[in-house]
Amino acid sequence: MHADHVHATAGPPGAWTALRGPSARPRPARPSGAAPARGTAGRGPGTGGPPRGRLPGGQGGLRALHARARRAWDRPLTAYYLILGGSLLITVLGLVMVYSASQIKALQNGLAPTYFFRKQLLAAAIGTALLLVAARLPVKVLRALAYPLLAVSAFLLVLVQVPGIGETINGNTNWISLGGPFQAQPSEFAKLALVLWGADLLARKQHKKLLTQWKHLLVPLVPVTFVLLGLIMVGGDMGTTVVLTFVLFGLLWVAGAPTRLFAGVIGVTGALAVLFIKTSANRMSRLDCIGATDPGANDQCWQAVHGIYALANGGWFGAGLGASVEKWGELPEPHTDFIFAITGEELGLAGTLSVLALFAALGYAGIRVAGRTEDPFVRYAAGAVTTWITAQAVVNIGAVLGLLPIAGVPLPLFSYGGSALLPTMFAIGLLIAFARDEPGARAALAMRQPGVRWKTMRRRVKKRPSGER
Repeated sequence: MHADHVHATAGPPGAWTALRGPSARPRPARPSGAAPARGTAGRGPGTGGPPRGRLPGGQGGLRALHARARRAWDRPLTAYYLILGGSLLITVLGLVMVYSASQIKALQNGLAPTYFFRKQLLAAAIGTALLLVAARLPVKVLRALAYPLLAVSAFLLVLVQVPGIGETINGNTNWISLGGPFQAQPSEFAKLALVLWGADLLARKQHKKLLTQWKHLLVPLVPVTFVLLGLIMVGGDMGTTVVLTFVLFGLLWVAGAPTRLFAGVIGVTGALAVLFIKTSANRMSRLDCIGATDPGANDQCWQAVHGIYALANGGWFGAGLGASVEKWGELPEPHTDFIFAITGEELGLAGTLSVLALFAALGYAGIRVAGRTEDPFVRYAAGAVTTWITAQAVVNIGAVLGLLPIAGVPLPLFSYGGSALLPTMFAIGLLIAFARDEPGARAALAMRQPGVRWKTMRRRVKKRPSGER
């Protein structure tokens, strides 16, 4: 075999460019039997020097690894797999932690140890069906559902306040009994309604080129959102109003609202929030518990402090699954609002960082879907869903860490609660559907179907003469 053939086939295609940069040129082939050039002796394979084409100190290998990671990250299906895999892992880990954190609570209430876990598992099964349906629904159907869903959500929010229909839990009247042990929280479905309705409204206004006027950005989006916020606040649910406000901000931000207009909406919302907090002693006490290290005279910061205790007990790798101490009656709501604290106690810092990484990947994928699509409705809906999930996760985790006041919102896909899990999984299905429509994603998925790639390759192969290899 000739030397020029050796140089032409050594290494994968493009390896030289990846290692040495685009300006590098291959060296001319050395005639067979010629002596090596000055300074190159001992650099070939088996001579003890670094392999040809690799920079000293492993810089070339790191550069090639970085290039491969960039190519993998920029593939059309990256967002699709991040959303699908990230949401699946969060849900499965949440089921495990609900089972671990809720057993003592169930026994204290005279129930079977698996009571809360079985309800959450049922909700996850129904949510999975909703996710699959949402991932297959066309955009036209989603836009057609926007107004009916908004009207039904508003009606249910009014129905909650009717005596004899609404139920009060932990001081908040936000529940409707469905019979037996099942309740529904309409405010959770209002988040999904606002996402679809707001995205459809802004997309239609963009089609008519009306979003350049500030009044079309605000009306009727902001007034309708404030009506939903008022109906929720009548029941006393401050946490859901905060998340719904973030969804409004996400829609305005993706729609390209001017900074002055955006700041004005934030100012008005902030003033209303201060008013609601000042007029409630319970909400004022929650502000006092930010960063608290002592339960206080009346144990008003008991939950916040014991959440920190649970995280501190976990250490690096946790006490072990099921070995939490705080869930034995010390930490209220260990399977709902403060399940992240139990996760830190049983799985340690490694477990909590894993949960944070999964939410970060989910947030990145949602932003990527919103940024790459050409459909205005998809862009607004993806941006609003991403804002909803990430903002709610930040509010929940921030409260557990003592950085934010306790708002009473569950950790999305993770905490116990079917009313929160069902609309969230439907929203995840929307993100999966949108990610499949990214440029090149649908073609890449078609190529991954069984038999498609092999048939495509067979069509591309030319017939060769008999005996040719």
